[in-house]
Amino acid sequence: MLEKIGYYFDHQTGSHIILRNAEPPYRRLTVPDHNEIAKGILRSIISEAGLTVDTLRDLL
Repeated sequence: MLEKIGYYFDHQTGSHIILRNAEPPYRRLTVPDHNEIAKGILRSIISEAGLTVDTLRDLL
């Protein structure tokens, strides 16, 4: 989903995937590589990506 808005895989450190945005403001996101992600962490990732929950749903 994040690839649709310009994020790409940069590298992985342990169980965390680091994504970078190809467009300004060149944000960096850290996403846990787990089977399940806690609700609060998911909302934090959505917010850091500059999205809202509704916008994310539209990307699905």
